[in-house]
Amino acid sequence: MSRSKLLATVLSRLFGGALFFLLIFFLPAGTWRYWQAWMYIGVLFIPMLFVLAYFMKNDPDLLERRMKMREERGQQRRILGISVLFFILGYLLPGFDIRYGWSNMPAWVSIAAAAVMFLSYLLVFRTMQVNSYLSRVIEVAENQKVVDTDVYGWVRHPMYVGMTVLYVVSPVVLGSWWAVIPALVIIPVIVARILDEEIALEKDLPGYKEYKQKVKYRLMPFVW
Repeated sequence: MSRSKLLATVLSRLFGGALFFLLIFFLPAGTWRYWQAWMYIGVLFIPMLFVLAYFMKNDPDLLERRMKMREERGQQRRILGISVLFFILGYLLPGFDIRYGWSNMPAWVSIAAAAVMFLSYLLVFRTMQVNSYLSRVIEVAENQKVVDTDVYGWVRHPMYVGMTVLYVVSPVVLGSWWAVIPALVIIPVIVARILDEEIALEKDLPGYKEYKQKVKYRLMPFVW
């Protein structure tokens, strides 16, 4: 993919994502005076602009891999299909919560959760810096090698750690305790995705079995 086409694809996805969040936050809330949603969008998209600019300059191949959306593995498609409803609920409920005042969450709690969200995004960014072969879909690229240093020396799937934390705290950033319930479903979804992904990695990525012996934990040190 040429750089101009890649840039157009990245910007279109970014615009589409921003529009999705505007609709799913503010329509249920029934107001533009939903400061938690504006904070969420800012914490998510402002760093994302810098991250995209960084990889556009330093590692466009990674960005191209991240643009792939079609999952070839049937098990992964089933896992993702099940998770869509809970993903939508986790983002849809907060607006209704704000409209009807179900949670009445203190402002400092949402702000603290936004800080945690930002830190989790930094972990995602660092993981992408360390591993240029990260893709949205389960695949092993030609000449791909196992990365076993930096964040990959802590757990085998640091990207999933960052994404799980980011998604679980998102309803709190948005001011809703109730939306945490569907958001927590991401944990078993990520577990199922990892278990299937590791089958593919053991089969197709040389050195992955040895890496599993070196780094024992998949998602959380001393737990799993």
